[in-house]
Amino acid sequence: MAVENWVAKHISELVEFRHDLHRHPELLYDLPRTSAKVAEALRAAGVDEVHEGIGRTGVVGVIRGQSNASGRMIGLRSDMDALPIREETGADWASTVPGKMHACGHDGHVAMLLGAARHLADSRAFDGTVIVIFQPAEEGGAGAKAMIEDGLFARWPCDEVYGMHNRPGLPVGQFTIAPGPIMASVDEVRITVSGRGGHAGRPNTTIDPMPVAAAVIQAVQTLTSRTIDPIDSAAVSLCSIHGGDAFNVIPQDISITGTVRTLREEVRDHIEARLKQMVEGIAAACDATGRVEYIRHYPVTVNHAAQTDLAAAAARAVAGDEAVTTDMPPTLGGEDFSFMLNEVPGALINIGNGPSQGLHHPRYDFNDEAIGWGCSYWTTLVRQRLPVAG
Repeated sequence: MAVENWVAKHISELVEFRHDLHRHPELLYDLPRTSAKVAEALRAAGVDEVHEGIGRTGVVGVIRGQSNASGRMIGLRSDMDALPIREETGADWASTVPGKMHACGHDGHVAMLLGAARHLADSRAFDGTVIVIFQPAEEGGAGAKAMIEDGLFARWPCDEVYGMHNRPGLPVGQFTIAPGPIMASVDEVRITVSGRGGHAGRPNTTIDPMPVAAAVIQAVQTLTSRTIDPIDSAAVSLCSIHGGDAFNVIPQDISITGTVRTLREEVRDHIEARLKQMVEGIAAACDATGRVEYIRHYPVTVNHAAQTDLAAAAARAVAGDEAVTTDMPPTLGGEDFSFMLNEVPGALINIGNGPSQGLHHPRYDFNDEAIGWGCSYWTTLVRQRLPVAG
């Protein structure tokens, strides 16, 4: 089937829209320009309803098919926010905002879903209702959760929900997906080791938190290697340590921060409990105290099996059997589409971005050649999931 003819007619407009978003990146929930541009484009496309301010700065467009005999509704989701990275692409459409850039391709995701919305509103070649979801704050702000808490699925009770993300290294025109856990939970760890500070020349009068912190760091390395089944995947990374201000003063406190990634909630629970036990026990053995603040950000992203098959079928209809794989290896990166998949059956698919730099790299750029493939995937998925009778 390949890219649909209607896409070719509008591809230059979608590319320019993407470039405009790229020039003006915005972060997290602070998306006044991006959200306004998306809402304006949806109204111009003729969607039936446009709702702004969902989850602070999210936008939802409602598109009704030529009939509604099925009474079904599906959701299609795109993220919108950029990253706090200084761009180094040198592109004509490079960021004009110092220290901010679209380094994960969310500008391309928006363009693909807007293109699909435009065609769906024009053709109405489906039975039921489609909502297009443009979400803020995927990059660490849990915007999906905010939209859900603001009534996303209560107001629009979807039967299924689908997401799509670009994948550097996968050729343009190809798709990959897999059922089950495909992206990790994302948790933040803050460890505080407290002793009794004092003069460095009289360490016997202190309780030095430094060796305690060192013992904690060493012990944490055994969490995955000696307490987790080798078949399970998990990563515990301690990434910063702070304490003390002078070369001759033993500090009172040492703070350590890091992250935990897992692909099963049971493993996540185990690491949280064991980490707290380990830190508190090691500190107590040294007459110090250890505290762990364990902050759960994103849950494991789990594709539903039936919807994974349906998403793959739509991708095959667009790109052909040879261009779609269903055994995508999981990654320990995180994705807040996981919140939506915990509420509604659905699946996240990856679309090829070609030989680009990796995500979150200062020289990464979304590949405009992928836009047509993404638009065609979205509209094909809708027609297959909401077919018109007869």
